[in-house]
Amino acid sequence: MLRLDGKIALITGLGQTSDDGWGIGAAIAMKLSQQGAIIFGGNRTLPAAARTKARIEAEGGTCDIQQTDVTNSESTKALVNACFEKHGRIDILINNVGKSEPGCPATMQEEIWDQQVDLNLKSIYLTTHFVLPIMEKQKTGGTVINVSSIAGLRYIGKPQVAYSTTKAAIMQFTKATAVIYADRGVRLNTVVPGLIYTPYTRALAKRYAPGGDEESYMKMRDDQVPMKKMGDAWDVANATLFLAADESQYITGQEIVVDGGITSSTGRV
Repeated sequence: MLRLDGKIALITGLGQTSDDGWGIGAAIAMKLSQQGAIIFGGNRTLPAAARTKARIEAEGGTCDIQQTDVTNSESTKALVNACFEKHGRIDILINNVGKSEPGCPATMQEEIWDQQVDLNLKSIYLTTHFVLPIMEKQKTGGTVINVSSIAGLRYIGKPQVAYSTTKAAIMQFTKATAVIYADRGVRLNTVVPGLIYTPYTRALAKRYAPGGDEESYMKMRDDQVPMKKMGDAWDVANATLFLAADESQYITGQEIVVDGGITSSTGRV
């Protein structure tokens, strides 16, 4: 089950800054590769993407990478074209780029707002803008999976208005496009992670832990989850795999929330 043998998966944001642990994009790329997909990745920095590529190839998988700025139309088009020119098709598109900057509308600078909208939201428009025409011409269609966040569903305890707004917009972008393309053989869905333990989380702990107490910072995040633990990148990757596989062929315009129960809880997160 959940095999992707021979399918071409284009993934953005698959870079890994160290060999310690797994980020969401890297774990998704590895999981899809383990299930037989051929990976083509775009990432802002090549060294980070190369680390993921090496991990995939060490397990016998296939992964090509290309430096890509997904906020730039020409760079994004070049990525899609390179993947299509090499493989002649794109079966799966995974959009996994994003960044959070603090601030409410009164305090956030306009340039920060614009940067957040470009990175978190425009990037998804650009990749789908170039990939959807390819997918709808394929007899087997294709599937697009966008990675959002529970910050797009509820307030999660810190002011990050641009991040929350763009993550909510991703879900509606996905729903609307899914309906438009439902009769063209192309499915679009969203994975919505909650509090996930990744190398990036550890970096946040180093930066924001009160008094430098990283252990207490991590415990606080664990305690915010009804399951009393953060998820990890593999939890998100497994949900993404399901949406990429044929077993989910009648699912489109939906969200899978991977959050340990936070968005079902009335407690403060």
